Amino acid sequence: MYTFSQDTPGSDSGESARPAPDGTVGGRAARSNGKPAGVILWLRDLVISATASILIIIFLYQPVRVEGTSMLPRLEDSDRLFINKFVYHVSAIERGDVVVFHYPRDPEKSYIKRVIGLPGDQIRIDRGRVWVNGRSLREPYVPADYRDTRSMTEITVPPGCYFMMGDHRSISSDSRDFGPVEHSLIYGKAVFIYWPARDLGVVH
Repeated sequence: MYTFSQDTPGSDSGESARPAPDGTVGGRAARSNGKPAGVILWLRDLVISATASILIIIFLYQPVRVEGTSMLPRLEDSDRLFINKFVYHVSAIERGDVVVFHYPRDPEKSYIKRVIGLPGDQIRIDRGRVWVNGRSLREPYVPADYRDTRSMTEITVPPGCYFMMGDHRSISSDSRDFGPVEHSLIYGKAVFIYWPARDLGVVH
């Protein structure tokens, strides 16, 4: 579960200009050097870059704060991370993605879990080991100390739904408890931890 942490360039006509005999260019006195103009251009580029970065964060990414320990060891309580809000409008949700979604039983809450089963997958759990479509799922993101011995009879993930599980299996409340999650409830993919510095990096 998590909560929110929460000068336009001139046109170039292509014409060339050369100083007049009286030292003017286009009716204005030529500068003795290009330093003032260079500083202005540098400041302009800086403002444009900063504005573009802010717009990207606002419209594509959203900062959130992790609450809880169900995604240990990668995500810790109070970690700050960016989620991509746009990615699933242009690409499919894949097994292994760490996603944020509205909790099915209370849409006012948000959960963060890993996608284990896709629509149509047959999922069963035998004493902690996950089987997908008859094959044991390799899960390097779940250390031995975080596994449990829970079992679940086989289910088929309904169309448009996804089976979610936390990486800290022994304490996670996930699709084993509340069932598969509808696509419409999923609204972001966890992509990058930015705080604390010791956890800095991409979310895998």
